[in-house]
Amino acid sequence: MSDSRIAAAGLLLAAGMMAGPALAQGESTCARDLLVAQSMQRQAVDQLEQADGEEAKNCRIWRRHVETMRRVAGVYGRCLSGSERGERLAQVQGSDREFSAAIKARCHGP
Repeated sequence: MSDSRIAAAGLLLAAGMMAGPALAQGESTCARDLLVAQSMQRQAVDQLEQADGEEAKNCRIWRRHVETMRRVAGVYGRCLSGSERGERLAQVQGSDREFSAAIKARCHGP
C-alpha cells in the first residue's frame, strides 16, 4: 500500500468525520457512541500515517485498522440515517475492504 493511497484513505475518512451526525430516531446512546466512533476512526487514520514501511509493523497497524473500521461501521449502521448513513458506511467499509486486501496480499500469519 503506497503512502499516497494511505493519505488518500485518511483524507476520505477525515472528510466524513467533519459532517455533523444525523442521528437515527430513538437512539439515546447514539450521540455518545458516534463521538467515540469518530475518535476511533481518527486514531486509526493517525496510526496509518505513522506506518513506517516495516512490513510486520504495517500488518499490525492494518489489522487494527480493519477491526476499527468494522466497529465504526456497526455504530454508523445503528446510529445514522439517510444519506449520511450511506456515505459514512461506504467510507469505512471501503477502507475495510482495501486494507483487508492489502493484508491478504502482503501479510503472513493471523
